[in-house]
Amino acid sequence: MQFELTEEQMAVKEAARNFTQQELLPGVIERDREMKYPKNQVRRMAEMGFLGMMVSTEYGGGGMDTLSYVLAMEEISKVDASCAVIMSVNNSLVCWGLEAFGNEAQKQKYLTRLATGEWIGAFCLSEPEAGSDATHQRTTAVDMGDYYLLNGTKNWITNGGTSNVHLVMAQTHSEKGHHGINCLIVETDWDGVVIGAKEDKLGIRASDTHSIMYNDVKVPKENRIGDDGFGFKFAMKTLDGGRIGIAAQALGIAGGAYELALAYAKEREAFGKSISKHQAIAFKIADMATDIEAAKLLVYRAAWLKDQGMDYSTASAMAKVFASETAMKHTIEAVQIHGGYGYVKEYHVERLLRDAKITQIYEGTSEVQRIVISRSVLQGQLYVPIWSEKMQPV
Repeated sequence: MQFELTEEQMAVKEAARNFTQQELLPGVIERDREMKYPKNQVRRMAEMGFLGMMVSTEYGGGGMDTLSYVLAMEEISKVDASCAVIMSVNNSLVCWGLEAFGNEAQKQKYLTRLATGEWIGAFCLSEPEAGSDATHQRTTAVDMGDYYLLNGTKNWITNGGTSNVHLVMAQTHSEKGHHGINCLIVETDWDGVVIGAKEDKLGIRASDTHSIMYNDVKVPKENRIGDDGFGFKFAMKTLDGGRIGIAAQALGIAGGAYELALAYAKEREAFGKSISKHQAIAFKIADMATDIEAAKLLVYRAAWLKDQGMDYSTASAMAKVFASETAMKHTIEAVQIHGGYGYVKEYHVERLLRDAKITQIYEGTSEVQRIVISRSVLQGQLYVPIWSEKMQPV
């Protein structure tokens, strides 16, 4: 196996790290405290090509591989997870879904604008009563001949207040269950689209999360992605890749907390020496480094599998559940290492702790990831032990 990054991938990583230090770090605490959308920072991400990294160059994207995208997500998440989730949704869910399953007319009309960051996209699946169980969509898209009449409410929509276009899952044939769901491309300024108030969240507070209501919205038939009834399959396939992005976000949050904790432990003195030389702290640092390295390998492997055109559904679930739980565990340890200073905003680690929690929830909770993994294992698709007669228990 090859563990070295290419020169191009290293350049992406360095560019993302420089960008975060120079343009995201200043003001990040203020944006978090005031729930201030990072408008200028998102514009700069667009200019640097971070909002359409994996989109083909013919549609205005960067034409990069998934691993390059993961590297950029990781670095940006170390400093500003709010900017990272804006980037993740636009790249992983909206742009990728459109390029993979949209028709040429849809790509020309929408993907070209989304890939360059001229427009921002939103992915609208969750509902007040359809979160982890996304099969029970109550949003309806009634077939009216030339168009669908869309009605319903979507919850927890990232980019909900700033997006120009939504990918909306809606039920067209209720008798078919999830096989009757369609994905429709909806423009925000169409009649009947109503944006709810911005959610006041625990973490990723600068990103805009809203409920969106659709009241008799007329959606042209040509704005349906794929064949009639393809919507649920579209959502699940798209989320497989989206989980790699969120795993990278979690990895970055953990890495940011680790870097801050390590630097602080070397500088802070207690009992006549730096606290990093006390075994209690040194072992915490060792555990952080080990878990983050393990998470990194899982996340990078999932990205690699995707780039190779191989099945990455289980790998992305493994990466997300482990990276998100690593982020939660070690942001808590970063606060502990900082002591009282870790509990105030100036030192950043309390914000990273709050940001970490959502990575265990959105784009599939940790419990849902374990369902995906366990099914794969129990169906004999992964890590099946091969027993010889000598190895069989007596």
